[in-house]
Amino acid sequence: MSTSEAERTVVADWLFRARHVYNRVRHHWDCLVWRPISRYLPKRLYSRSLIIVVAPMIILQSVITLVFMERHWQMVTQRLSTAVVRDIAAIIDLAETFPHPDGDYSDLARIAQDRLDMKVDILPPGPLPAPGPKPFFSILDQALSEEIRSQINRPFWIDTVGDSRIVELRIQLDDNVLRVFVRRNQAYASNSHIFLVWMVGTSLLLLGIAIPFLRNQVKPITKLAEAAESFGKGRPLPPDFRPRGAEEVRRAGFAFIQMRERIERQIEQRTAMLTGVSHDLRTILTRFKLQLALSGRKVDVEALNQDVNDMQAMLEGYLSFARGDALEDPGRFDLAAYFDKLGDEAKLRKRKLTTALTGATEIHVRPNAFGRLLANLTGNAFRYAKNIDVKATHTRGTLRVVIDDDGPGIPADKREEVFKPFVRLDNARNLDASGTGLGLSIARDIARSHGGDIWLDDSPLGGLRVILRVPA
Repeated sequence: MSTSEAERTVVADWLFRARHVYNRVRHHWDCLVWRPISRYLPKRLYSRSLIIVVAPMIILQSVITLVFMERHWQMVTQRLSTAVVRDIAAIIDLAETFPHPDGDYSDLARIAQDRLDMKVDILPPGPLPAPGPKPFFSILDQALSEEIRSQINRPFWIDTVGDSRIVELRIQLDDNVLRVFVRRNQAYASNSHIFLVWMVGTSLLLLGIAIPFLRNQVKPITKLAEAAESFGKGRPLPPDFRPRGAEEVRRAGFAFIQMRERIERQIEQRTAMLTGVSHDLRTILTRFKLQLALSGRKVDVEALNQDVNDMQAMLEGYLSFARGDALEDPGRFDLAAYFDKLGDEAKLRKRKLTTALTGATEIHVRPNAFGRLLANLTGNAFRYAKNIDVKATHTRGTLRVVIDDDGPGIPADKREEVFKPFVRLDNARNLDASGTGLGLSIARDIARSHGGDIWLDDSPLGGLRVILRVPA
């Protein structure tokens, strides 16, 4: 092996190992960090966009506050505290350099009041007060304590809590106790709140401008989703829908409208074609019946008439499947009235039927199509079972219909196949009276055109369970 080939082999091996490590790290990151966090993140676009806008601003402001303001407070407070302690040290030097045996330090108090803006008292000797509670944000206490230890180096006591505007200090002298009252703004950077007010105010102003603009950008996407959902359920577009918003959203809106028009045009063309075909075939079948009626051969006529009836039933089934009632306008469908008709049909067929209805009795669907859907499902149950149980639950904008029977049922491995057009089972139950194999195909097509679906399962009665769920 040459040197160059050996180098390429080493590089390829290194790249493979690096890719393997990267994939493992990414997998662990997704499983341990990202997925648990994503469970608590908002799911809607508007909420996520707000986080994208607000989170960087909050992080930036927090960093500025933590880094700049903390250093600003500490530095300015340190320098102010140094100046205050320097003045107190000068007062102590004056008191000890020029003692007053009679205890009259009024001149010293006057000088401190007029020149240093401090209130000074010389107290009789005695112990200092016990240390008081320290504030949570104790930059001033820390700065004054360090400066007193550095410049004066005597026992002291500080109170920055009692009066928010005054700081009281007591320093143990040789024969007396010096008490000093200093205004807080002399030793502490008290004007930093102006920066905080400006920072918070500008942030709120920016958010107040960004949030309405962001809502206006998200609203067209929401309207487009609602229009797509309405079209998927076979309903007309919302009356106020029109492409708006950013250029990309407008392009998506115009593309959706064009797609909808093309689909509706294709459906209309298919329906027109099938209508013409059915008309021509009906004409031929009519002639066929007329010729059979005039032939006079009774035995053959009955057989041929039966064939004609079968052909006509198959033609109607094909037409119903192809048309799908896509052009029907939505309206109200009364479940209670339909269940009453279902009870009458059960009596005529001599079947035992039990029904239960929970929730609102009226739903908003395409009435004729939905009636055909329920007729196909219940008709199969009446045809192959003796006992039928129908339960409908209409809650939270969803209709759920469960049809149980004690018929022969459908094998589990065939339950998805029977929804395909023109599929018939050789055993068990025949799902289409016309023999075209379109009963469940038409039913599922109608259900999905309403935004729902149909599932098959085992029934507790021993036969087949049909589950229908549609938004209503």
